Amino acid sequence: MNKRKCDKCDQPATHHSVEILKGAKIEKHLCDLHAGEEGLAIKAVHTPINELLTHFVKLHSGAPAARPDRQCSSCGLNFSQFRASSLLGCPHCYEAFENQLKPMLELAHDGGDHHVGKVPLRDDAIERGEQLQLQVMSMRKRLAQAVASEDYELAATLRDQIGRLQEQQP
Repeated sequence: MNKRKCDKCDQPATHHSVEILKGAKIEKHLCDLHAGEEGLAIKAVHTPINELLTHFVKLHSGAPAARPDRQCSSCGLNFSQFRASSLLGCPHCYEAFENQLKPMLELAHDGGDHHVGKVPLRDDAIERGEQLQLQVMSMRKRLAQAVASEDYELAATLRDQIGRLQEQQP
């Protein structure tokens, strides 16, 4: 394969662009240096997630720089090692580094610093909705019986009542 060289020097071209201006095709093959001079975007290198997390922890740790030597009594990890790797060594690290971790957790969880869990929704509106649903089901059975026994007047009344109940459901 023929490797292209930069249009402005003898370096290998790492940026290739094609522009169409007034119907004319303009190709550019540039090295990193000349691409930067031309204002072309430099290719973004995908950063591994662990590096992104490490950078985030370092940036948002909120811990004073004078105390990175705090150490977990269980696994021996110190806070500066945690900041470098973004990985805690054991469950006891949460207690050992509580003062340093709390601001980071609050920032990452919109002010929350402990797990609250989920509370199932159970209120009067739900209970009323369930009662209406049971009532509609019961009336539908009666409606089916009225139709089967050819009591169309009762069936029409039940149909109208079911419609009104369904309008009330949340």
